Amino acid sequence: MRTPFTGVGTALVTPFANNGDLDEAAVRRLARRQIDAGVHFLCPCGTTGENPTLTDAERLRVVEIVVEESKGQVPVLAGAGGYDTKEVIHVAGEMARRGASGFLSVTPYYNKPTQEGIVQHFKAIADATPLPIILYNIAGRTGVNIETATIVRLAQVPNIIGVKEASGSLSQMCDVLHATPADFIVLSGDDALTLPLMAVGGRGVISVASNEIPGEMAQMVEAAERNDFAGARAIHTRILPLMQANFVESNPGPVKAAMGLLEEVYRLPMVPPKPESKARVEAVLKELGLLKAVAVAR
Repeated sequence: MRTPFTGVGTALVTPFANNGDLDEAAVRRLARRQIDAGVHFLCPCGTTGENPTLTDAERLRVVEIVVEESKGQVPVLAGAGGYDTKEVIHVAGEMARRGASGFLSVTPYYNKPTQEGIVQHFKAIADATPLPIILYNIAGRTGVNIETATIVRLAQVPNIIGVKEASGSLSQMCDVLHATPADFIVLSGDDALTLPLMAVGGRGVISVASNEIPGEMAQMVEAAERNDFAGARAIHTRILPLMQANFVESNPGPVKAAMGLLEEVYRLPMVPPKPESKARVEAVLKELGLLKAVAVAR
């Protein structure tokens, strides 16, 4: 039986209708497509889901819909993070009541807490819920890195079970793997680093690319889990250009532009990618023979 929150978890985009409202029907289609393609868990309301522009009611409704669609087939790791600890605790509690299986919680951003502040922030969240928590370390967006020694301290909290590592540093990821207990889950936060991380003990990825290619991402990770690194490398090599094209501009612009299951609508300050960026993503999809797979008819 698979350990929860290992393998491929999709950082789901959030679909909006042309009038800017949440597109609930598209949320359902996206979640169902992921599950049918074999991803191992779902991550709604993260950065890729434009979380900062969602109202509390919208966040809760997205989680509710994804839980309904999952029907217990896959866990739902809801995005519950921010720079106000009290507010994060409140949102996490409401998400739990809607059926979330656990939480992905990003380092507080903008206010740049000290390492001790980070420890106390996550401990307070963990004390307020019995559900498992995956830390999310992405210094490039938050302005502060969760240092390895801090992750080691937090790994001692029973329901802090892992980290999504998007520091971009394989050296740091290796340090975390070496310094934390064997059952502490280290996931890649960068699609392109998934396979290298798994080669040294990582347990999978919380993925942007799996919005577009859920089956291929699941196949790559499962091959690595079987120690079939030749097979995993073949998939990685093929889809690497798409992983890279997804970040030609700020996420989730390129990946959302590539999706055919939803309207290409963003909330400010996010805007559509430039035409040349869209052209690059489309060229990669065409080269990989993925246009039909991604552009599913509405």
